[in-house]
Amino acid sequence: MTNHKGFVLLWLFLLLCIPSFGGAMEISSSAFVDKGTIPLAHVMPGAGGQNVSLPLQWSEVPAGTKSLALAIVDPHPVANNWVHWLVINIPPDVKELPAGASRRAMPPGAVELKNSFGDIGYGGPQPPKGTGDHPYVVTIYALNVASLDLPVNTSLSAFHKALAGKILATATITGMFGR
Repeated sequence: MTNHKGFVLLWLFLLLCIPSFGGAMEISSSAFVDKGTIPLAHVMPGAGGQNVSLPLQWSEVPAGTKSLALAIVDPHPVANNWVHWLVINIPPDVKELPAGASRRAMPPGAVELKNSFGDIGYGGPQPPKGTGDHPYVVTIYALNVASLDLPVNTSLSAFHKALAGKILATATITGMFGR
């Protein structure tokens, strides 16, 4: 339980560090609507899918953004903040990641980190059977630094610590999946 409290406190700290801007940054996916079901193509083979990384688009990136970072995390109590995708150093002029970009067609300079499955790049939903719908929170971060120097095996807490004080704006969308 202490780990969960620390995560919540870190999120609150990060939110308080984000200055307000006129236009709010937005993120969307052509695969699902916010709070909608993530299609099978984007889930792990063990859950019946092909593990194709989600298509994501974002807009209203604030002026002064020097790079972007991306996280997909399952905060369900059973998953305990399971990391499905961490990406750093996305160039600020990039506005989307197409379906299947992970490990194949990432923007120049973007770096994919290890997920909780132990693999580099995207790892789709694969919630344990009988645990209900899990939320997969996709967050894009606009940063005031051109790059982050993080090892490939960076933990979620170390990722958030590296972002602290560097966030200009964020946007989130949540996809659901259960089995």
